[in-house]
Amino acid sequence: MDSIVIPHTKAIETKLPFWLVKLIRFEFWPTWALYWPVVIYGLWLALKARSLTFFTTANPLMYLGGLVGESKESILKTIPKQYLPTTLYVDAGEKLNNIVHLLNAYNLSYPIIVKPDIGERGRGVAKINSEPELEIYLRQNRSNLVVQSFISYPIELGVLYYRFPNGLQSGITSIVCKSFLSITGNGSDCLETLIRKDVRANLQLNYLLNKFSNRLQEVVPYEESIVLEPIGNHCRGTTFYDANHLISPQLVKVFDAIASQIDGFYIGRFDLKVSSIKDLLEGNNIQIMELNGVTSEPAHIYDPSASLVKAYKALLTHWRLVYEIAYQNHIRGYDYATFKTVVNELRKKHE
Repeated sequence: MDSIVIPHTKAIETKLPFWLVKLIRFEFWPTWALYWPVVIYGLWLALKARSLTFFTTANPLMYLGGLVGESKESILKTIPKQYLPTTLYVDAGEKLNNIVHLLNAYNLSYPIIVKPDIGERGRGVAKINSEPELEIYLRQNRSNLVVQSFISYPIELGVLYYRFPNGLQSGITSIVCKSFLSITGNGSDCLETLIRKDVRANLQLNYLLNKFSNRLQEVVPYEESIVLEPIGNHCRGTTFYDANHLISPQLVKVFDAIASQIDGFYIGRFDLKVSSIKDLLEGNNIQIMELNGVTSEPAHIYDPSASLVKAYKALLTHWRLVYEIAYQNHIRGYDYATFKTVVNELRKKHE
């Protein structure tokens, strides 16, 4: 994959009991187990800022700074068009025929990516391959939707970028390369057996058994690879690899040029696809699928070989930057959201 080398780790994963892998690999820990030191640090930052909601001014473009409840439509519309896939916005309850007419009007052919306008961690994101699949999706998802062309570029990255409102500093703190959840045949095991053997696939077991219900007993030919999940989200089984070696002054300039055109955005992660690393460094053939705010993680920490100590260092650095940027915006006149507002939005999320 261009200049990104992805190590093979599945052989290691399948030799260990699943419960042991999930115990020793913090990438599989529940959020509360990993984040408690970050929460303590966040409370210290809140004390310094004299506000528990200090982070809400980090990105004035985004509702609550991008914590929760932000509209993808409102964010995507600010991204320069040359970096954005063909993107349509569909109101909740829109009829299938009207959506199909819209797809034809914009020359959008299948496959397409469909996702809720308000959502996170890959929830509700789907690759739709046909009109019948779209019809099923619409029956199951009644919210406002974002529809995008499927980008076939070979490299998918998450780039965590920041810039200070005073213009004195900018940078990239994390780059993650994504490898979609897949299995490789050995010529003797059926698809179901291969799914059950793989740690990441096993964590999505019920979903995958249902998705591939008509193929489970197929014997997968030797070295044939099957992508089980085409959505590049860690919660959906994607493997994240540390690509921080790509960080350079040249690449920072590329994202400076992009971010400077997005008014009110100062820290967050660009989820994108690119045709090659050469193009990435030159700012060419970059397609941004999403832009996330303060809850963006330095996702390279979920590399299978990452250390917990380095992960905490990266997480604390991220929140220090959030604090510094949010404080500068507060001084510029942006008010912190009320604690009640944040609590209400978090409550809605878990309803």
